[in-house]
Amino acid sequence: MYQPDELDLAILELLRSDGRKPYTEIAQTLSVSEGTVRNRVARLLEKGVMQIVGLIDPIRMGFDAPAIIGVNIHNADVEEVARQIARFPEVSYLIMVSGGFDLIIEVICRDREHFTQFLNQQLRKIPGVAQTESFFILRTVKMAYGADPYFQPTEEPI
Repeated sequence: MYQPDELDLAILELLRSDGRKPYTEIAQTLSVSEGTVRNRVARLLEKGVMQIVGLIDPIRMGFDAPAIIGVNIHNADVEEVARQIARFPEVSYLIMVSGGFDLIIEVICRDREHFTQFLNQQLRKIPGVAQTESFFILRTVKMAYGADPYFQPTEEPI
């Protein structure tokens, strides 16, 4: 397992908020050369310590029905069911959990009709999916890595 040092951690922290931050800015902020930053980032990517990805705002792309779905599995291998669910393009996040559900899924659907079709025609038809509970996302207050929430709080009370 790769152990990042203090410089690696500082670079990671700067890239967390902006994965496109120029290496020259990072180098200047950390008082090292641009080549050092470039080499460190290449090593962090190679070792799988980090990835640089683009976060998409589904609302601005017309997907207006994000939801969380808790799934209980019965008489099936949870990992196999999870692999099948992960193949659906609507699924943006899938985790195996302990507690009241076996899996928690985040889905991004165009509208409620699309969500209903996904739930009834895709998810519930997977062998082993015994029960689901859905939670529509009304507003996202905070996202990881300092990304702007899809549904930002309004300045006026609701």
